[in-house]
Amino acid sequence: MLAALGVDPITEAVYRAMLEHRAEGVAELAVRLELSEAEVRRALDRLSELALVRHSYEVPGALHAVSPEVGLESLLARQQAELAAQQQRVEASRAAAAQLIAEHAAQRTTSPGVEQLTGIDEIRDRLARLTRDVAEEVMTFAPDGEHTPQAIAAARPLNTSLLERGVRLRTIYLDSVRNNPRTLEYLEWLSGRGGEIRTVATLPTRLIIVDRKVAVCPVSSNDTAAGAVLLSGQGTLTAMCALFESVWQSAKPLAENSRRGPEGLTDTEAAVVKLLAEGHTDEAIAKRLGVSSRTARRIATGLMHHLNARSRFEAGVRAAQRGWLG
Repeated sequence: MLAALGVDPITEAVYRAMLEHRAEGVAELAVRLELSEAEVRRALDRLSELALVRHSYEVPGALHAVSPEVGLESLLARQQAELAAQQQRVEASRAAAAQLIAEHAAQRTTSPGVEQLTGIDEIRDRLARLTRDVAEEVMTFAPDGEHTPQAIAAARPLNTSLLERGVRLRTIYLDSVRNNPRTLEYLEWLSGRGGEIRTVATLPTRLIIVDRKVAVCPVSSNDTAAGAVLLSGQGTLTAMCALFESVWQSAKPLAENSRRGPEGLTDTEAAVVKLLAEGHTDEAIAKRLGVSSRTARRIATGLMHHLNARSRFEAGVRAAQRGWLG
C-alpha cells in the first residue's frame, strides 16, 4: 500500500506491527511477522531514514513508531519537495540547453536549421516577417520588465491584427510587470482582447516560438540586441516548446493575485532566496527579476531579517535548513 512512498512490503509490515504492538522489540516483531531479526533491523533502518520511527523518550534504547498522521504527512511533503526540485532541475536543464544551442549555432557559419541574425535591425526585420506569416500561435518569454510608451504604442496594432486573424498569443512576463501601472494596463488590454498572459518570478532567456516551427533566441542573454539565432530543426523545436510549456504550467495567470507557497514566501521572494544562495549580487538579482537594484536589495534585506541571518551565506544556510531551496 505504501510502495508509492518508497516503503517496501516488509518495511510496511514492521511499521504496522510497531503501531499495534508498541512494546515489542526486534525479537518479538521477528516472531510475530515470521521474519529474521536481520530483516526486521533492515526495515527499522529504512523506517528511521523515512522518519517513521524515532528513539523513545520513555524507554531508553527502544524505538517508537511515529503516528501515520505525522509521519506519512511528513513523508508526502518530502516527496512533493523532491518532485518540485526535480521539476526545477528539468526546467534549468532545458533553459541551459536552449542557450547552449543558440551559442553553438552562432559559432558556425552554416548549419541546417540555423539562421544567424546580427544586430537589432536584422533581428527586428526577421521577426516582422515571421509575425506577418504566422498562422496559428506565437509563444514568448518576455523578460524585459517595464515597457516603454513607444514599445506599447508599436505593439498594440500588431497584436490586434494577430488576434483578429485568430492567432493564439501566449506570453510569459516577469512578476515585476505587475508593479508597473503602464505595463500592467497594456497587458490587461491585451488579455481583454484574447491574449493569454502569465507571469513568473524569473525567466531563463528571451524566446519567441512561431507556429511551433521556428524559434528565435538571443546568442547572449546579457545582450539580446547583439545577435540572435533562428532555429528550425525538429529536435531543437521540440526542446524549446517543452521548455515553454513547462514554464507556462507553473506561471500565474495575469488575473491571479500574488500567491504564497507553503513556506509563506511569494514566488518573487522564493526566487530571491535561491539567487542569494547561489551567490548572486543585488544587481544580478535585479536583472533576473526585472526590477531596480534598490528593490532587489530591499527584498533580500527583508528575507535576511526574516531568517535572522547576518550575512547572505548564513541566509542561504538557514533557507536550506528550512527547506526553502527545494
